[in-house]
Amino acid sequence: MDEPTKNKIRLILAALPTKPGVYRYLDENGKVIYVGKAKNLKRRVSSYFNKNHDSSKVRMLVTKIRDIQTTVVDTEWEALLLENTLIKEYKPKYNIMLKDDKTYPWIAVTREEFPKVFSTRSPDHAHQDTFGPYASVKYMNTLLETVFEVFPVRTCKVLHKNPRPCLQHQLGKCPAPCANLISPEEYLENILKIKEILKGNSNRIIRQLHDEMMDCAERMEFEKAQEIKNKLDILTRFKGKSVVVNPEITQLDVFSIVEDDQSAYVNFMRVIEGAVIQSYTLEITHKLDKSKEDLLFAGMVEIQERFGELFPDILLPFQPDTRAEGHTFTVPQRGDKKKLLDLSLKNAYAFMVEKNRRRDLVSPERRGQRVLSQLQKELGMENLPAVIECFDNSNFQGDYAVAAMVQFANAKPNKSAYRHYNIKTVTGADDYASMKEVVRRRYSGLLEEGKALPDLIITDGGKGQMEVVRQVIQDELKTDIPIAGLAKDDRHRTNELLFGFPPKVVGVKLNSELFRLLTHIQDEVHRFAITHHRKKFAKGFTHSELDDIQGVGKVTKEKLLKHFKSVKRIASASEEELAAVVGTAKAKVVAEGLKRK
Repeated sequence: MDEPTKNKIRLILAALPTKPGVYRYLDENGKVIYVGKAKNLKRRVSSYFNKNHDSSKVRMLVTKIRDIQTTVVDTEWEALLLENTLIKEYKPKYNIMLKDDKTYPWIAVTREEFPKVFSTRSPDHAHQDTFGPYASVKYMNTLLETVFEVFPVRTCKVLHKNPRPCLQHQLGKCPAPCANLISPEEYLENILKIKEILKGNSNRIIRQLHDEMMDCAERMEFEKAQEIKNKLDILTRFKGKSVVVNPEITQLDVFSIVEDDQSAYVNFMRVIEGAVIQSYTLEITHKLDKSKEDLLFAGMVEIQERFGELFPDILLPFQPDTRAEGHTFTVPQRGDKKKLLDLSLKNAYAFMVEKNRRRDLVSPERRGQRVLSQLQKELGMENLPAVIECFDNSNFQGDYAVAAMVQFANAKPNKSAYRHYNIKTVTGADDYASMKEVVRRRYSGLLEEGKALPDLIITDGGKGQMEVVRQVIQDELKTDIPIAGLAKDDRHRTNELLFGFPPKVVGVKLNSELFRLLTHIQDEVHRFAITHHRKKFAKGFTHSELDDIQGVGKVTKEKLLKHFKSVKRIASASEEELAAVVGTAKAKVVAEGLKRK
C-alpha cells in the first residue's frame, strides 16, 4: 500500500462513527472485495489496520484495500440483515459463501381458482405458496397423504370442464371441480385448512372439525357427522405421531451450528404445537476467520430471508453478544427445549457427515487433508503433519528385543517406508534405551543421506518415551521435529495426545476421524513390531548347534535332521554315516564342528 493510500485510509478511519453498521472494502478497481458488519464501526474497521493478524487471509485482504465505504444502521440485527443483502449483491471475494442444498423437497400450493397441492424440489416462491423444506421425504409424503385423505384436492395437471368426473373422483381422491361437484368457495375453504395444517396449526383445524361434527350431530345429520369424525380421527392420529415435545410449546425456532475445517453447518428447526414442521441445514464456506457467533447469525439471517420472519422465541447453543429487537435468545439446559436443541445439533452433525462422505467418495485425498488439518489445529503446529512416523518396542523378558517404525503419508500407511530394528546396544528390558538407539539410527541415517525428515514423530508411550526421543532429536542430532506421545485410557484407547515440552494433554474425541487415525497408527506399529518379534523369537527358539557351524547351511541342516532326527544323534554318528547323507566334505565339517562344541 503506497503512502497516498495510507493517508486516505487514515482519514477515513478517523472520521468513522462509533455506531452499528456495515462496512465495505474496495480494491484498486473500485470492486467490493469484502462486506462486514459491526457493533462499533470505528473500532471494528480500525482493528484491521492497527494490529498484526494471525490469519494469512486477513493479511492478504488488508493489502488489497484501497477504499472503505460504510452504512450506519440503528441495531446490530439491522446490520446483519444489510450485510447479508450486500454480500448477495456484490459477491465479494473474501466473504463467506452460503451454499444452497436443493435436494430438500417442498410442498407447493398453486394460486388459482381451484389450487393444486403437490411436492416439488424446485419451488416457485414468487407464484406459489410454499411450505418446507422437509428433511424427511417420508414425513412429507405422510403429511400429504393425511391432508389429501381429509381434504381431497384435484390431481390433474390442467383443469378441463367435464360433465363426467374421472376415476380419481370415484375413488374418493378428488372433489371433481371439473364437473362442478364442489363450489370454488368450498374448495378454497378446504385449501385454507390444508395450509393451516402445513403451517403446523393442526390443533386449530382439529378444534374446528370437532365443532362442525357437534353441529351436525345437533342437527341430526349423523352421516355427515360421522364423515367429519373420520377426518378428525385421521388428523388426531397424525398429530400424535408428529409431536416430539410438549404440545404447549406453540411457536419456537431452534438453531444450532457445527464446524469442520472448511465449512460451518447451521441447522434450523421450526416447532409449532410441539411438532417439528420444518428442518433445514445451511452450509457456509469459510473465507476469513469468522467467529462461531458470526457464522451462526449469518445462517439465521439467510434462513429468515428464505422462510420468512423468525419467531420471537429462539433457542441457540450459546448466548450471543448480538441482540435482535423483537427476539429472545435462550440456551436451554434441560427439559423439552434442551431436547429440541440436541435434535437440531444431531441434524447439523448428520448433514456435515453426509456432505463429507460424498466429497470423500469424489476425492479420497480430501479426508486425509481434513483429519491432518484437525491434528495440526489441535497440536498448534505450524505445518501440516503430512508425514507421520511412529515407533514401538517389543521384547520377551528382556530377550529378543526389537523395535518397529511405521510411516503414514497423508493419513494413509506408507508400507514401503516401514522399518524393523534389532536392538544391538541394549541388554535386558530397557525400553527407553532401546527407543534412543532406534531413533538415533533412523534419523542420523536420514540426515547423512540428505533425505526428508517426517513432519511429526509419535511414540507409543508417555512422557518418558517422548523425553528420550527429544534428547536424540534435539540434543544429539541438533534438528527439530515435533514430537507427540500416545496416551491411553483404562480401555487402552488413544483418547489423549501428549505434545510439547513440557508435554501438554490434548483431548481426542472418541469416534472422531482423528481418533480413528491415531488408533490406526497405534494398531499398525504394534502389529508390525509384534510380527517381527515373533519371527525373531521363533528363530531363536529353533536355533541348534548346527546353526553355529560355519559352512553348514539350511539344506545340509535339513538333510541331517531329516535322516538322524536330532542333533544328539548327528553328533554320535561317524563321519562315514554323515558322508552317506551329505557327502565327505560336509561330513568332515559337521563332525569337526560338533566336536568343538
